[in-house]
Amino acid sequence: MLAEQAIRLDQNPIDTVEMIFKSKSYAFERRSENDIVVEVEGKWDNMLLFVAWEENMRCLHISCLMNLKAENADCHQLFELMAMVNENLWLGHFSYWSAHKMPIFKHAAIIDKEDEGFAQKLEQMIEIAVYECERLYPIFDAVLTQHITPQQALFSERLFMQ
Repeated sequence: MLAEQAIRLDQNPIDTVEMIFKSKSYAFERRSENDIVVEVEGKWDNMLLFVAWEENMRCLHISCLMNLKAENADCHQLFELMAMVNENLWLGHFSYWSAHKMPIFKHAAIIDKEDEGFAQKLEQMIEIAVYECERLYPIFDAVLTQHITPQQALFSERLFMQ
């Protein structure tokens, strides 16, 4: 079983990411030895999921890019929304990718050489990234495209989630 697989001391974690993506029948692109990207079909729109490995720090980084352009948006409103959303996240955070003018979810984890539950934790990290982007997509969309204030968008989400 994939979730029970341990990471070997000499194994590149991106190999494990690739196995996870294969098990989910995702079409992915291994862009280098240390990074991989996959397009994930979402409820609202597709998302790009990037996973990168930094060997010297033994750090795995996951980014999930929501397909929401913030070109004509009020960046102050966007940053206020991200601050409010980030206050309630247990793992990861939302940031702004200025090169593409889009909100992005990020999370990183130090990988312990002895970690036997690596594959399961990695699957959870991927699921959390996609879940948070799916859950908050309508709120980011409301602020970015409908010019609703972050407070109104979050209040509407809370009413909807009850």
